Amino acid sequence: MTFIKTPFGITLFLSVLCVKIPCMPHTAQQVYRHLFKSLGPQGWWPGDSPFEVMVGAVLVQNTSWKGVERAIKNLKQAKVLTARKLYALPTEELSEFIRTAGYFRIKAKRLHNLVKFFVERYRGSVAAMRKVDTQELRAQLLAVNGIGPETADSILLYAVGKPVMVVDTYTHRIFARHGWVPHGTAYHPLQAHLTGQLPIDAIVYNEFHALLVHVGHHYCSPVPRCESCPLRQMLPASGMVLDECR
Repeated sequence: MTFIKTPFGITLFLSVLCVKIPCMPHTAQQVYRHLFKSLGPQGWWPGDSPFEVMVGAVLVQNTSWKGVERAIKNLKQAKVLTARKLYALPTEELSEFIRTAGYFRIKAKRLHNLVKFFVERYRGSVAAMRKVDTQELRAQLLAVNGIGPETADSILLYAVGKPVMVVDTYTHRIFARHGWVPHGTAYHPLQAHLTGQLPIDAIVYNEFHALLVHVGHHYCSPVPRCESCPLRQMLPASGMVLDECR
């Protein structure tokens, strides 16, 4: 059994499974158990505050986390990493601070759209967002220009603490290569596939997504490293399932 501290100072008590899950023959549960036992808690999403997580969720679109870290560091050094200060910051100036995140002009507009929504609708209060029904808040986020399903769900889960499973390129690649879902499965069907096999729990969703990110980054990359992957024993007997459309 393990004690971990979340990025925002909330201590969680975890068994080796993070929470008690009935022993059921569902793939998602088996993968979760195996990865948690093999890799342990990931402490993801990195960030000093829920608002920083929101900013990171926009900046990480179509890029690596390394460039996002540098962009966030720039914002901190300039002392503008607050909702009110980013709200007042001209988009052109913001784009220079986040240049290392790539597509910086586009992301500056998207980030400004999110901050505008956050300040004008919720007065910059994550606590106020938490009081809103999950699906209603998700619809509001998706209505913000530049916020798609993955970004919205990342904000809901990691910044607001709502029980919403985030799926991404890593999730799809891992599950498709193992033959658990077809290659090309869209975002919402894949999300439904996972949530249908797991308890509705933000802690579980947080940890499972973080574990899949770790596997996708270190092992199930575009050029796979199956020989050292913790999920190698769960591949089909015939080997990795290839995308026949490629």
